[in-house]
Amino acid sequence: MLEIAPNGRTWLLTGPASSYAVHLTEADELLHLHWGPAITLADAEALAVRPLPDYWPFESPLDGREEYPVEGGPRFVRPALSVRTEERRGTEWSFETYETDADADELRLRFRDDGLVVTLHYRMRGDVVERWTTLENQGSDTLELLRADSATWTLPDREDWRLSQLHGRWAAESRLVRSPLTYGEKVIGSRRGHTGHQHLPWVALDSDATEERGEVYGCALGWSGSWRIAVAQLPDARVQITGGAGHDDSGLLRLTAGESFTTPVFAGLWSEGGFGGASRAWHAYQRAYVIPDAEQDRPVLFNSWEATEFDISEEQQEALARRAAAIGVELFVVDDGWFGARTSDRAGLGDWTVNRDRFPGGLKPLADSVHALGMQFGIWVEPEMVNPDSDLYRAHPDWAQFQPGRKRTELRNQLVLNLAREDVQEYLWGQLDALLSSAPIDYVKWDFNRCFTDAGWPGEPYPQRLWVDHVHAFYALLDRLRAAHPGVAFESCSGGGGRIDLGVMSRTDQVWTSDNTDPLDRLAIQHGFSQLHPARAMAAWVTDSPNAMLNGRVSSLRFRFVSAMAGVLGVGGDLTRWTEEELAEAREWVELYKGIRPLVQRGDQYRLRAPQGGLSAVQYVLGGETVVLAWLQAQHYGEPVPALRLRGLDPTASYECLETGEILRGAVLQHHGLRVGLRGDLDAAVLRLRRI
Repeated sequence: MLEIAPNGRTWLLTGPASSYAVHLTEADELLHLHWGPAITLADAEALAVRPLPDYWPFESPLDGREEYPVEGGPRFVRPALSVRTEERRGTEWSFETYETDADADELRLRFRDDGLVVTLHYRMRGDVVERWTTLENQGSDTLELLRADSATWTLPDREDWRLSQLHGRWAAESRLVRSPLTYGEKVIGSRRGHTGHQHLPWVALDSDATEERGEVYGCALGWSGSWRIAVAQLPDARVQITGGAGHDDSGLLRLTAGESFTTPVFAGLWSEGGFGGASRAWHAYQRAYVIPDAEQDRPVLFNSWEATEFDISEEQQEALARRAAAIGVELFVVDDGWFGARTSDRAGLGDWTVNRDRFPGGLKPLADSVHALGMQFGIWVEPEMVNPDSDLYRAHPDWAQFQPGRKRTELRNQLVLNLAREDVQEYLWGQLDALLSSAPIDYVKWDFNRCFTDAGWPGEPYPQRLWVDHVHAFYALLDRLRAAHPGVAFESCSGGGGRIDLGVMSRTDQVWTSDNTDPLDRLAIQHGFSQLHPARAMAAWVTDSPNAMLNGRVSSLRFRFVSAMAGVLGVGGDLTRWTEEELAEAREWVELYKGIRPLVQRGDQYRLRAPQGGLSAVQYVLGGETVVLAWLQAQHYGEPVPALRLRGLDPTASYECLETGEILRGAVLQHHGLRVGLRGDLDAAVLRLRRI
């Protein structure tokens, strides 16, 4: 709900449990008033008349209070907007008007600085506030956007703020860390051209929250390129969070007369339900407003990569498909190696035509065979990359990113295509559209296996725009393919979790969480992922034991399946080497997962115990049903496994545990817990409860 004060200078957005308010002073200073529990418009107006502190001359009364600080004038904080012309730098704006869109429940506040028009956008979806900014050049001079952040978030005065973030690297993504916030700035981001394995674009702040109690403020950026989020504790202890596209202030874009730039969404959420309550609100928001077709449960898939790597053939894939169908798999995916001269990672990227030596009739015969087995058919692609050993590169070496006069850096024997070029965009559209039209393909795993290093564009007057335009072109290509092939689902992958953010998730059906498929390592990775993103989007595989790719760890099929069942279940092992006993057990696990899939993918998630060395568990609740996935990482000194105190249940109702036959009241389950029959190391269990 959006409310406006009678004077037209105070605006209040209210969701089910929270409110967000801003105020415009007579001097056209846009001040932040409130973000937190729901308040009335009268409350907001009372806040608006409070005077600013008198800090001059060494501190600014605006710092830590402005809604969107710009460069220039009486300000010392990090600016959200930095603009340069040939004559000057900075912004001196004045308020023009506000607009509302009742259908979109959107507020727009418009300001002007000569020819530059700045529009701040606000939209409340549930208790998530979406903010973004549009910059339009209505003058005659060219404007250079050195920095154009999506939003600045202002937090209320609190003592002892604590910062939560998700950090990592390849094969160790999205690991949660919490630390005290100190004076100065904490900056996270990516200067790699994609979201990156090192940080997810999300932060959360609290002062005394637990998993299920206390205030939590969170912000998440929807951008799949280089980005930056800065969390600053200012000299007067106030805290602001600023974030947007681009990692530094070297330049985003030039806007000539009539051109505009719209920043990505920077979303914010306040919750008083602790970290778990905040996560559930983020999950509900993404299922309702971000993830395409989120009401449809994702199928159990098999991916051929770890079974075959590059050594593939049609007969071999058909043999795997028969075994996959026999254990209940619903989607069969052919990974790398089906196209061009792709017999290793040294050649073929860019040539998106079927290798006829491996698939003499193209992909259609295999796809038809897979469909006849009752499964959907999918393939792997990496369209934004090119191998120097490829027909595409030999024909168009200038289509790759490079700096003139410098050696072209190859990572994984490949270069990055300059997707900002229109000819590259049209080439990829033609190749991928033809591919998806050539066979009944239901799913595409879209990979991105190296970072930007030589991001040059010889001949382009403003080559820095490559960083932004590449992402916009990637989005546009995905949007165009989805529109032309509405039955095809897409997965985002970037060597695992290198491209996971709200921007790419609005265009894909699921994401590949990590190349690390070790089931024990995945518990911490999945725990961090769940701080922001729902299980409905989190792909997780069961692969072979020992884990040959990463650490050689031995784990039971039981532990591997229960670990992967916490998200969108997949299988990636070499099924031709599994014993009949293993295949039979796998069939039972797949059948069990299908039974609990609606709860896992659409239910409310409760993190009962974090993966910190002993027992860890996660619970999903949907309607009158609940399921608990539990893992025992180690047991010491003969100590009993503690009971799991469940959440989200009706304390007045009775529940039957389908595994043990126990019938317990919801109040007992929540206060005294449920015993889990686990022993030893790397044991796991699934417990299903139904209200009776």
